[in-house]
Amino acid sequence: MNLAIDIYYHDKGATCVGVLFEWGDAEPSKVIEAYLDEVEEYVPGEFYKRELPCVLAVIYQVKRYKVDCIILDSHVQLGAEKKGLGEYVYETLDERYPVIGVAKKSFYNNTEYVQEVRRGQSDNPLYVSAVGCDLDEAADCIRNMHGEHRIPTMLKEVDRIGRV
Repeated sequence: MNLAIDIYYHDKGATCVGVLFEWGDAEPSKVIEAYLDEVEEYVPGEFYKRELPCVLAVIYQVKRYKVDCIILDSHVQLGAEKKGLGEYVYETLDERYPVIGVAKKSFYNNTEYVQEVRRGQSDNPLYVSAVGCDLDEAADCIRNMHGEHRIPTMLKEVDRIGRV
């Protein structure tokens, strides 16, 4: 099982959503939601301080499931010595789960740690980065996820659920 997570901020808190699925699934096996009444303010360069507690709130609810990989709507790595949210998640969880980041925008042309993935008819790539697994394999997994469009079905679904 894989776990895709997305976060939605409102007022001072956040709704944290996760979906459990297999790579080719068109529908989630399970939906997980967590709510935080308060989150850190956004600080440029320290995004992980705001997002990490939200991501962990979902992960802690799925411990009884065998999670093979965590997929985040974020970057895993930002550059040679710059961690993205995914790397902080990976380290916080004692490197037990591979983490794949899928971002819609490039981070300052970080090409060494990212692979562009084009899906569907879109000319706009997704920017895939990973830790705890091979980057080429991670990009292939995202490329081959269910869905005909740029954003894979399960990533659209986790986004849709959080906006409800």
